Amino acid sequence: MQITDLLAPQRIACHARSASKKRTFELLSELLAGAQPGPDAHEIFDSLVARERLGGTGLGHGVALPHGRLKGAQRPMGAFVRLADGVDFDTLDKQPVDILFALLVPENCTEEHLQILALLAQMFSDKNLRAELRAADSSEALYELLSHWRPVA
Repeated sequence: MQITDLLAPQRIACHARSASKKRTFELLSELLAGAQPGPDAHEIFDSLVARERLGGTGLGHGVALPHGRLKGAQRPMGAFVRLADGVDFDTLDKQPVDILFALLVPENCTEEHLQILALLAQMFSDKNLRAELRAADSSEALYELLSHWRPVA
């Protein structure tokens, strides 16, 4: 799977402003809702928050991977946000989160969901990629960086 299978340029926000984890989930939900007919931003927000209540999705190093399942979702999809300033995400390393990739999958998409999360965790553990994402100055530049990243074999 390639990241471009999940992500489209219109679901990326660069230098976004958010004062809280809740507002960040709202922003991600709006990006995901605008991408498809069906579930609205409120349903997506509820899915992301429900999953977050089960355990934090912050990876550390300023990165979080909020994700959720949704009955009306047609296929897995993602949204990416780089915040202008990090927000508290209750991460183990206590660093504010400024890089977020939200994943939404159909309700019955269990194995693929886990495979995608593993790929994203590998992607965002790449220190050089994180630095490049933080240096990018536009949504287009972020999309290029994300779409050209390849896992190390």
